[in-house]
Amino acid sequence: MHRLLKETAHRPWPLPARPWRWRQSWLDLAFIHYRADSARLRSLLPDGLRLQEFDGSAWVALVPFRMSGVMRRPLPDLPFLSGFPELNLRTYVEADGKPGVWFLSLDADSWPAVLGGRLLYGVPYFHARINLGLSGGWYEFACARSNGAATFRGRYRPISEPFYPRPGSFEHWAAERYCLYSNPGRRGIVRIEVHHAPWPLHQAKVEILESTVMDAAGIAPSEPEPRCHFSPGVDVLAYAKEELADPLADEEMAPFAPAS
Repeated sequence: MHRLLKETAHRPWPLPARPWRWRQSWLDLAFIHYRADSARLRSLLPDGLRLQEFDGSAWVALVPFRMSGVMRRPLPDLPFLSGFPELNLRTYVEADGKPGVWFLSLDADSWPAVLGGRLLYGVPYFHARINLGLSGGWYEFACARSNGAATFRGRYRPISEPFYPRPGSFEHWAAERYCLYSNPGRRGIVRIEVHHAPWPLHQAKVEILESTVMDAAGIAPSEPEPRCHFSPGVDVLAYAKEELADPLADEEMAPFAPAS
């Protein structure tokens, strides 16, 4: 049994019965959250996903970080393939009572990750040139999408003692999510479940010098100042994708259902 599977009491629903497929670590993250227009975000979601709100608002997050130890079970890490920096833009959704993450874009400095993510999972990966370094206590992050459509330059650092977010808080609502959703073409919505320990967080200071990632996704923040947190990261197990029922097909079949 993998060591991560020994800690499950914090999960909002039980572990999947099927075996996990991939392992990875998400490290040195910043969660940079902005309020955003709910109607605009809903227009970007497929049928069958419900946009979630907190404190009366929808939220999006820019998440710069680095991936490490990315590999399919049971293979070992492979140099130049298992680690790379990444920048995500995400919002928060729910299907079948399971809250998760919907990615508006993912930039990665790894062609295998970009091609694999698009082909296998239908998530909107883009190749980018990314530098992530540590200088004077600051994590300095620079991202330029290879097609020239988006850039991000900034830095972040923790400014508080570590804490685990309490249930009901914004931090818990945003961080403690154990699946992501995608819509790979005509196959409908799929769910990819993940498992990890609870997120350790810090309050963070973030300085953004340039950012057009939200613009490229057609999203504008509703307020200028974000909520910012840092995490040293978590180790993660990921499961095979699961196709969800087509809500439109269900609606079309409803009139023909026998009366009870």
